[in-house]
Amino acid sequence: MMQERGVRDGVQDGSPHSLATLTYKAVSDMIRHRQLRGGDIVVEARLAESLGISRTPLREALQRLEGEGLVRKGDGRNYVVRRVDVGEYLQSLKLRQLIEPEAAVLASGSIPRRTLILVRREIQELMGATTYHTDAHWFSDDNLHNMIIDYCGNGVMAKVLRELRATTRLFEIDRLKERLLPDSTEHLVIVEALESGDPQDIRASVHSHIQSLIEFMRYHLGANGS
Repeated sequence: MMQERGVRDGVQDGSPHSLATLTYKAVSDMIRHRQLRGGDIVVEARLAESLGISRTPLREALQRLEGEGLVRKGDGRNYVVRRVDVGEYLQSLKLRQLIEPEAAVLASGSIPRRTLILVRREIQELMGATTYHTDAHWFSDDNLHNMIIDYCGNGVMAKVLRELRATTRLFEIDRLKERLLPDSTEHLVIVEALESGDPQDIRASVHSHIQSLIEFMRYHLGANGS
């Protein structure tokens, strides 16, 4: 069965909590890899069987994903993977562009130097890899942006940014591989700005990065429409 051994074998202590956590990761990965796409109905019995688990840990996982904005309750009892269209995607990026630069400034004095070094190293290793891996790209992206969120010191701001990132992540970008070099280059500029501690440079680096994402999408929308 799909992922059955991975979910079951990954539980070290046999606790329901551990199984629910691993189930959450498995379903989250399925959404990330578009095995579950926006608008798909999550049929609990079928998914639980495919994962080799009971429906209890699956429901706990789905409740957690609902809290993160990745799934929602449909008209019936089933969950549905949230669908994000291009309008919501771009609007979410624009809101991130207003908030995230300030979050980065707030975080700059609190991020441990070791954390910045590790994030920089991950980015450099990603840029130097001979083979492209989607997971490695997402992992590096998550670590950079979550570092800002985790250390901004403003709980409300952090919550909003996590929700906005969940929205932008759900939008299906077919050309993700094309973003590897610009993302990594822009992420290094952000790390350097955070290391400098200069508020103006920090704001500019984050704002420029998100503007790059907006322009990338608008360009390809225009290309597809021509």
